[in-house]
Amino acid sequence: MKKITHEIRDPIHVFIKLDTAERKVLDSRPLQRLRYIHQLAMTYLIYPGATHKRFEHSLGVMELASRVFDIITDHHNVRSEVRDLLPEINDDKSKMYWKQVLRMAALCHDIGHLPFSHAAEKELLPEGKKHEQITRELIQSPEMEELWGDMTIPLKTEDIVKIAVGPKIVRDMNFTDWETILSEIIIGDAFGVDRIDYLLRDSYHAGVAYGKFDHYRLIDTIRVLPQPQQAEERKSSTEPILGIEEGGIHSAEALLLARYFMFTQVYLHPVRRIYDIHLKDFLVEWLKGSKYFNSLEKYLTLTDNQILSEIIKINNFSRNKQTPIFEHAERILKRKHFKLLYERNPKDLDINPEAGEKIRLAAAEKFGEANVKRDCYIKETAEINDFPIQLQDGTIVSALTLSKTLSHLPPAAVDFVFIKPSLLDKAKEWLKKNKNDIIKLP
Repeated sequence: MKKITHEIRDPIHVFIKLDTAERKVLDSRPLQRLRYIHQLAMTYLIYPGATHKRFEHSLGVMELASRVFDIITDHHNVRSEVRDLLPEINDDKSKMYWKQVLRMAALCHDIGHLPFSHAAEKELLPEGKKHEQITRELIQSPEMEELWGDMTIPLKTEDIVKIAVGPKIVRDMNFTDWETILSEIIIGDAFGVDRIDYLLRDSYHAGVAYGKFDHYRLIDTIRVLPQPQQAEERKSSTEPILGIEEGGIHSAEALLLARYFMFTQVYLHPVRRIYDIHLKDFLVEWLKGSKYFNSLEKYLTLTDNQILSEIIKINNFSRNKQTPIFEHAERILKRKHFKLLYERNPKDLDINPEAGEKIRLAAAEKFGEANVKRDCYIKETAEINDFPIQLQDGTIVSALTLSKTLSHLPPAAVDFVFIKPSLLDKAKEWLKKNKNDIIKLP
């Protein structure tokens, strides 16, 4: 029987091909819901073009995962010791099965996301629950299990869960080295295609150049490698992991620099961060102390559209305009967000690493707790920047020993203090006079 394929146009990767069974997965409720979940929450209020959704991102991740799989399993690219450790890489029938698992896991890796993605996950999911766990439950739902059984090569639900979510979340299942590597292709810290796609896609839609790098060259040089001796001694592990050939080092550096710049210039933009805070505050009030996740059926009905509809309704038709929920809705719709009063700088940190919190406390005491917000975030990079590199003579070394760029790349970090707009001028004058004394407080 001829295999029927469907082509989908994607702004980043041109054409993506799916067979009929894959198309049925794409048309399922969990996947179609992603058409209505913004990739970058309310970033479009700062970068107007950033209105893209998690649906197209998921397609891109599936396409890139397929490319990486083909590269790392090509017999010309597999080291003999890796071939011995991973028997699946030698079996064409096994590779066909696992490539299909990988594609579906990549397509479904984000289906558990809340409305507006990460904006209020910590506050609005039950304690201890993460969106990855909801992804797992949706993959295991009867609706999706039926689709896995109807694939051209019937797939095991457990295998898709493992590859989509990874060993850090799926702690009750045993992972083989092969399964760990496949999961790393999608969600790996260094070369996960989830990261490759979102950097390229977010940069494209936001209209900035920070997230661009030569991903074609990078993918061509990705290999499954033994861990370098230095890392092996440190980690006491002989498990193979994803690394690159020496020729890809500059593309790898460009990826991690792109990640750093996208965080500092887009993801951690102060106005973007304060809108996340206002959105979270609105949702906490709207849900009246309850949590998002009650059942999979109800969860599938929750999208950005529903939340935006509630924000508009409350802003336009609320009879009591003195309530906190009306204030939060108005700040979002009418761009009355809190303004930046203070952001971290090296001089203040040398005096007091908790300078931001000291200023928040002092500002709250002076102007009122409800009128001051703080946002502190740090993205560590040490483990992300360390991966194996295969030199031209076949030697495996750590990336941190070969690249000065990677060994000196700082973490993306911010510490913002925001204040109610009407108080901004007064607060700035107050801070200018008192900042040095405030940050020296014990």
